[in-house]
Amino acid sequence: MGQRIHWHHTVPESKGGRQIVPLHPICHRTIHANFTNAQLARIGTNRELIAQNEIVANFLIWIADKPADFYAPTYGKRG
Repeated sequence: MGQRIHWHHTVPESKGGRQIVPLHPICHRTIHANFTNAQLARIGTNRELIAQNEIVANFLIWIADKPADFYAPTYGKRG
């Protein structure tokens, strides 16, 4: 992890979620750019389902060699 950390509710608060996990800001933005709160509520803590999304999978390949505090505009687009 880099210096900056975002806290992500694995199930959105609006859907009753309480559990939070630390994420890089760019990863957090990418998740929310590609999934609705309803989708995230169904996915819950299953990271595999998030990683299987085509845009997120490409993002993970792209971000893998970046420095810990790398910043870029949000990757992906919720459709």
